[in-house]
Amino acid sequence: MLNQCRMTGFADEIDRQFDVQLQVLEELGQKYLELRAADGIGVADIGMEKAAELKRKMADKGIGVSAIGSPIGKIGITDEFAPHFESFKHIVELAQYFDTPYIRMFSFYLPEETQTQKYREQVFERMGRMIDYAKAENVTLLHENEKGIYGAMAPECRQLFDEFYGEHFQGIFDFANFVQCRQDTLEAYRLLEPFISYIHVKDAMWDNGEVVLPGQGDGNLAEIFSKLDAKGYAGFLSMEPHLFHFAGLDQLEKEPGAKKESNGIAAYKAAYKSLRELLGAE
Repeated sequence: MLNQCRMTGFADEIDRQFDVQLQVLEELGQKYLELRAADGIGVADIGMEKAAELKRKMADKGIGVSAIGSPIGKIGITDEFAPHFESFKHIVELAQYFDTPYIRMFSFYLPEETQTQKYREQVFERMGRMIDYAKAENVTLLHENEKGIYGAMAPECRQLFDEFYGEHFQGIFDFANFVQCRQDTLEAYRLLEPFISYIHVKDAMWDNGEVVLPGQGDGNLAEIFSKLDAKGYAGFLSMEPHLFHFAGLDQLEKEPGAKKESNGIAAYKAAYKSLRELLGAE
């Protein structure tokens, strides 16, 4: 199943050290990573000298960047936008440097999560500015559904895609994030299927939001993988295990919860094995 897909993942969950990240990816035969942090530096803070070092190391291992796992759009909608837009421009420069068209991004935290339409105009104005810049620089922004942002639930994601979808603005489907928002993933998939260009492989339990191995939660991964396979999906499957309290997790998750693995290497390998089993590759 999904034999044409390419495996990638958030290698910063393996280990803080980039050399260890690459070593484990090489051992697994994985040829891509989603660049979110390296050597403890978040991607938005990676300067071009550091980027050159990382690129050399990846080239030595035959590993490329599937997407920049950026934090763009992960600020409050009422926060100042100008400095964030400058950070966004640097992220675009990094994507171009690492030869990937894709930048993962978000649609801003809301002070009142249940009143999305109150902030729609502000969200759409900011999103439009970033998408216009992406068009000018020939990169593609991938919107991820995430807890607490405008596009946390499928209907709001659909609003964004109905307004902006195209070559330079497409969708990431994250199973666990929908589950943790109590959004049925099958309903979300039916609504968003035409716009999905990238998959984050992460599963969670409906009752308590706990992240579990792919296929062991309530994200309906196997059923949605079958649907993706039937439509000929050939994009990336990006592993985001969240099974170990890795460096930086507190900044990514408001309520990280208990983690099941003793270290990031074990967590990543366990998630990789579980995904391969789901795909019928083991």
